[in-house]
Amino acid sequence: MTMNESLNDFGLRAILHTQRQASLNSEPWSAEQRIALIDRAIGLLVDHQAAIIDALGDDFGHRSADFSRIYDVLSPLASLKYAKANLTEWMKLDVRASNRGEAWVQYQPLGVVGIVTAWNFPGVMVFGGLADALAAGNRVMIKVSEFNPKTSALLARLVAEAYPDGEVVVVTGGADVGRAFCSLPFDHLLFTGASSVGRQVMRAAADNLVPVTLELGGKSPTLVSRSADLQAAVTKIMTAKLHNAGQICLAPDYVLVPRERVADFVACAREVVSQLFPTLLDNPDYTSVINASHYQRLCGYLDEARAAGVELVALNPADEDFSGQPYHKLVPALLIDPADQLQVMQDEIFGPLLPLKPYDSFDEALAYINARPRPLGLYYFGHDSAEEQQVLQRTCSGGVTINDALKHAGVDTLPFGGVGRSGMGCYHGFEGFKTFSHAKAVLRAADALDPMRPPYTESTRQFLCSLITR
Repeated sequence: MTMNESLNDFGLRAILHTQRQASLNSEPWSAEQRIALIDRAIGLLVDHQAAIIDALGDDFGHRSADFSRIYDVLSPLASLKYAKANLTEWMKLDVRASNRGEAWVQYQPLGVVGIVTAWNFPGVMVFGGLADALAAGNRVMIKVSEFNPKTSALLARLVAEAYPDGEVVVVTGGADVGRAFCSLPFDHLLFTGASSVGRQVMRAAADNLVPVTLELGGKSPTLVSRSADLQAAVTKIMTAKLHNAGQICLAPDYVLVPRERVADFVACAREVVSQLFPTLLDNPDYTSVINASHYQRLCGYLDEARAAGVELVALNPADEDFSGQPYHKLVPALLIDPADQLQVMQDEIFGPLLPLKPYDSFDEALAYINARPRPLGLYYFGHDSAEEQQVLQRTCSGGVTINDALKHAGVDTLPFGGVGRSGMGCYHGFEGFKTFSHAKAVLRAADALDPMRPPYTESTRQFLCSLITR
């Protein structure tokens, strides 16, 4: 079935019924069958990479084709191949110690998994989610974002050509379809998106007691130590920040900089951006903001900060005029010490704006991070091992990259997920396999005398008492 038009609640429930019956009426997929399913997804990415890249460019107005190739083709391809290579090992019985017989954990497919993806990295979210869910042996329903309609329609068509409805289905549609989708009685639901929507998803899932994994983003801090190589740090920070024009859930959201090094940071940022993007407006490597609404939101942050007297540093190497452009490219900007009550310091920015917050002592910087909701990512730049341990032990975030940014999320051997308001649960690799599996406890009981069975004799009492020791 080609899922290019919106479905109502009845249509969604019909697909869920088809997948659940397919799951219940057949043996769990073997390792070979799961590998074959993953191979189909690999084939889609390899064979249709050009179409996917073109669709993303159309949806963004302009998106770097090379960036799309790296992050929405190559990255999920690596995840699929990693799952394919390791799922046979993951499926093995996990033998546990026991004095009551043979004990093991048996990983069982949950059944039907629902996945809701965001618009900023549809290839990663659709195929990365599929890698984990198929490796665990599940049927999968995927709701793709309405904010990139061409990419969503393409993925729906490609998946429908590769998988029958009883295996994998991609669903398109707007917020009404999304609400109905999240209200379905899945066996697990993975959602990626804003915290405000995540709350609604969790409420909808609660009606059916559906377990959820929420990847919600937030304001990921970057902490630059006095021990850092500032040039190297700024190069990596600005590179990460300007990937996808800052439209990444893990993008550095603000930078804590030693007060005496703020001016040097600004100078380095000017130099780095001029090297990365000598021009911006017609530069094929510089991506547009996704739509007018998000562009206006970001301009609103700048307008409010400007009105509040915040120093704004435009990073526009060729001093180009962005008025009249056919898309929504935004000049990268640094905001020097904006007040915490400003909206740019309250919201997840999701754009090429980067606040710099000066600090005097390292403890002050840690306290600033800890006074805010727990972030999805945290980045420490420095070469002080004592400071590094303080960051790791005294702060709590979904993940940490040391002396770079974003990179931990691309390691398939590490779990990826948030904590607190940045999300719950995790996936990727073996952690994803476990998230989409039921870890069934199994005991083959030993044939031995059971001291717990009445009648309780004096010898039984003496034996039990002998076990109660310090």
